[in-house]
Amino acid sequence: MIILGCPDRDWDRPGDENAPLDCSTEVTLWGVVYSIEETNGLNLSHVELNDTIPPEIGCLTNLTYLNLQATQLTGEIPSEIGNLTNLVNLSLQYNGLTGEIPPEIADLTGLTVLDLASNQLTGAVPSGIGNLQDLERLTLNYNQFTGPIPSEIGGLNNLTELPLQSNQFTEIPPEIGNLTNLTKLDISNNQLTGSIPPEIGNLNDLTELWLQSNQLTLIPSEMGALSNLRILSLNNNQLTGSIPLEIGDLTNLERLLLSNNQLTGVPSEIGSLNNLAELLLDYNQLTLIPLEIGSLSNLTKLDLTSNPLTGTIPSEIGDLSNLTYLSFSGLQEGNDLTGPIPPEIWNLTNLTDLIFFNNDLTGSIPPEVENLTNLTFLTLYSNNLTGTLPQEIGNLTNLRHLSVGSNELTGSIPTEIGDLTELYRLGLGNNQFSGQVPESICDLDINFDNDYYFYIYNNQLCPPYPYCIEEYVGVQDTTNCD
Repeated sequence: MIILGCPDRDWDRPGDENAPLDCSTEVTLWGVVYSIEETNGLNLSHVELNDTIPPEIGCLTNLTYLNLQATQLTGEIPSEIGNLTNLVNLSLQYNGLTGEIPPEIADLTGLTVLDLASNQLTGAVPSGIGNLQDLERLTLNYNQFTGPIPSEIGGLNNLTELPLQSNQFTEIPPEIGNLTNLTKLDISNNQLTGSIPPEIGNLNDLTELWLQSNQLTLIPSEMGALSNLRILSLNNNQLTGSIPLEIGDLTNLERLLLSNNQLTGVPSEIGSLNNLAELLLDYNQLTLIPLEIGSLSNLTKLDLTSNPLTGTIPSEIGDLSNLTYLSFSGLQEGNDLTGPIPPEIWNLTNLTDLIFFNNDLTGSIPPEVENLTNLTFLTLYSNNLTGTLPQEIGNLTNLRHLSVGSNELTGSIPTEIGDLTELYRLGLGNNQFSGQVPESICDLDINFDNDYYFYIYNNQLCPPYPYCIEEYVGVQDTTNCD
């Protein structure tokens, strides 16, 4: 029988804890008496045990199901767990268990589920884990395991998912390529170094590969064989050189996440990824925006922030009609894009975020900016833009952030600025705006006294200033004011 219990938490285990187990006909666990013969399942999930797993657990040799998840257990997993050779499901996740996985776990050869996630387990994963060849689910994420992932894990051919993220693993064994039924592999946020083993290309059923936040240096060309892959995440590594040409073979890819590496090139083959919706290449060493990106008709997010980009923004970007997020901005030492913003950009009517700050872009902000009615975030800060701020800006009624500071904009601030009632941040400083500030600016619900949210200083604006900002206009050149 499967027992659902709510034990008495004020019990004390009698006798010498080092004495041999007394497994006669019944055993007391967490204040409850269990029949050894009749108890074949024990589910105490989310019961607040606030205790350890006693060695007496090893008396329940008929158990096929043991669920102690989220029971506030502490201490080590007792070696006596290895007595439970009929277990099919062992779930100990979401506790405070410490110490190493006992080697006796290798005796549980009938296990199909072993879930140890979200504990404080340490040490190496025992090689005996490879004995558990019926395992369909092995969950070790969010612990403190160290050393290489054991090569014996390659014998667990029935695994379909392998979550190992947020540990301190140092190496992926080549044998990982034997797990040909895997659909999801997550080894993110570990201490993996060197190259990804080429054998990973054998995982033909893989749809998700998460390797971000490690110290990996090389993407193997064999990764191009993962024809079913939908998500490839390699953010926050130490990848260098060019993305391999074979990336173009991943035609089912929907998300390619390569932020915060040291990549220097993107192959033209990237234009073959017709299903790609998200392409993150920010914080790398890329110098050119590949024209082939314009072929990615399903792309919704494109981020090349903080790369040493040169040249102009290709007009082909304007073909990405599904884009909602577009960023070519840099840090102070970042991008050096030149030339005007291509007119095709103003046809991307699904954009919610348009971010081009810290470049050397020239030309004007055209009236066609009004086409981008879904925009919530528009920042063109720190470029060389000229001309006026068009009155059509007032039609962007979803706008919450508008930053055009540190350009060479001239003319008056349009009255229509007051129509941007969703705006919480407005940056107009360090330009050559002149004339009087429209009273409509006071219709905005902005924290004017905080220059993070509002700055208008270093222009040529004339007094009198609207009451809501008169104390916050900063330095103005009033030489040409009447």
